[in-house]
Order: sequence, then structure tokens, then C-alpha cells
Amino acid sequence: MSTIKITDADFETQVLNADKPVLVDFWAEWCGPCKQLGPILEEMAGELGEQVTIAKINIDENPEAPTKFGVRSIPTMILFKGGEAAAIKVGVQPKAKLVEWINDNA
Repeated sequence: MSTIKITDADFETQVLNADKPVLVDFWAEWCGPCKQLGPILEEMAGELGEQVTIAKINIDENPEAPTKFGVRSIPTMILFKGGEAAAIKVGVQPKAKLVEWINDNA
């Protein structure tokens, strides 16, 4: 499995109505740290795909979701569970810390 790309239009369907936890990465093309995080999330999507969906939303192309969930800086990752924001992590983190964070909150 790999990360999925989501938009404002399908955010509710893909994230809020999902049957398992969804980690949403709020990112932008011009963001250096976001580019560092990308490969880590791809790797995690392959390893944790059964447990959690890992999605990415470009904040420049989709301004509604980041505004709704109070995203102020990127990269911001929000773990959604049962249609609610269950946990938030800002900035690039080592893969082991992210996996631990998901396990603690999913």
C-alpha cells in the first residue's frame, strides 16, 4: 500500500467516514520538511496499511480542510479516528516516533 491523495471534495468520504483510522499529512510543494516526511510516510503506508490509512492533502490546492482543522504550520499530521481528530503532530519526526504515536492513538 502507499499513501493516498485526498482533496477538500473527498475529505469527508475518505477521512471522516473511514472505517479505520486515517493519518492525514497536510503539506505543500514548496515545504522542505514536507518533502523529507514524504518517503517516511510512504514506507509507513506499506507497513501499517492494514491498521491505518495514510493520506496526503496539498494545502495550496485544498484550503478548506486545513482551515477547518486549524492547521497553522506544515507539515502537520492529524490522526482521525471515528470521524474525529484524535491526535496532532507538527513537524518532521523519525519514523519510529511516528509509528509509536500511531500505535498509541489509533
